[in-house]
Amino acid sequence: MAAEIHSRPQTARPVLLNKIEGHSDAVNAAVLIPKEDGVITVSEDRTIRVWLKRDSGQYWPSIFHTVSSPCSCMSYHHDSRRIFIGQDNGAVVVSEFLISEDFNKMNHVKTYPAHQNRVSDMVFSLESEWVVSTGHDKSVSWMCTQSGSMLGRHYFTAWASCLQYDHETQHAFVGDYSGQITLLKLEKQTYSTITTLKGHEGSIGALWWDPVQRLLFSGASDHSVIMWDIGGRKGRTLLLQGHHERVQALRYLQLTRQLVSCSADGGIAVWNMDTQREEAPQWLDSDSCQKCEQPFFWNIKQMWDTKTLGLRQHHCRKCGKAVCGKCSSKRSTFPIMGFEFPVRVCDACFDTIKEEDRTPLATFHEGKHNIAHMDMDPSRGLMVTCGSDRIVKIWDMTQVVGCSLATGFSSR
Repeated sequence: MAAEIHSRPQTARPVLLNKIEGHSDAVNAAVLIPKEDGVITVSEDRTIRVWLKRDSGQYWPSIFHTVSSPCSCMSYHHDSRRIFIGQDNGAVVVSEFLISEDFNKMNHVKTYPAHQNRVSDMVFSLESEWVVSTGHDKSVSWMCTQSGSMLGRHYFTAWASCLQYDHETQHAFVGDYSGQITLLKLEKQTYSTITTLKGHEGSIGALWWDPVQRLLFSGASDHSVIMWDIGGRKGRTLLLQGHHERVQALRYLQLTRQLVSCSADGGIAVWNMDTQREEAPQWLDSDSCQKCEQPFFWNIKQMWDTKTLGLRQHHCRKCGKAVCGKCSSKRSTFPIMGFEFPVRVCDACFDTIKEEDRTPLATFHEGKHNIAHMDMDPSRGLMVTCGSDRIVKIWDMTQVVGCSLATGFSSR
């Protein structure tokens, strides 16, 4: 359902600190270098760049490395200074590099025969010495970084679009273009499929796994975010709706219990997850309005018997009942169920919603550029965003997500 997002007056907002320009094509990934005033970027222009902040306050590339094909994604491990780049050049599409301690030199280590098409996401695990990647060849693969050999591969029915990995348990979460999320247990030379999560009505654009609370967050082209309570084992899901474009980046901050999500239109949302929330109801099926009992337009028998015209079916977002337009003429926000903008509710439910029930549980901000990827360093309150407009932006997020964030983030 299309809905208008109404802006609210806000004093706390992200503060733009720096804007990095120089790429000649879309920037597909950007990561902040821990404990350094630096950013690593990869782009469709076939370059890998390490940007360091100079005394002038501007960022200049200390490393400018050109590869043979467009760079689609990356995974950077700071302690070992190893960086893995996903590419789009046929059979050899994952490359490993080693960055020098002074960030002025980068050496190629090896390549991995990971996919037969564009790499969409990847994770390097130092614990297992694996690099796990997903691709547009509809597969997830895991390779040994010591031997360079393929350990295993699993195929899906649609493009694999994004990935999260639990380094301790070796579980992989893979989102795909059909809107499904598959949970796999990876082993050397084998794997097992644990479950498939279905809830989105569009392709999965981003995933984030919190191994402490065992929560999985997913964003999709249906403009929504879903929280899956994996650790609770009760199948609990929470729907969050506030974006009006494809959700393409997610980060959960453990310490402050906040979720940061970014969408293709530049929208930045900060969700308060440290509050009691309710699951949105499943939509009910009915051949007639569950309030006034008037038939819907496909209910030919009741239309004939009552000599009335059939009505169009709608659904109340609060109770899930199938209702006609006359019985659901009201709109309301209902943040406790994740609806941060006005949605359709039946007249009966509208009367039960109190003014305090409409208190927002999220804040919305404008990044003012396409956001395809986002990274955060909560210890410094920093966020970096990048996208198809070729621009990289560095933000001060301390006003939005709080000041004491040192342990609120788990990096890949």
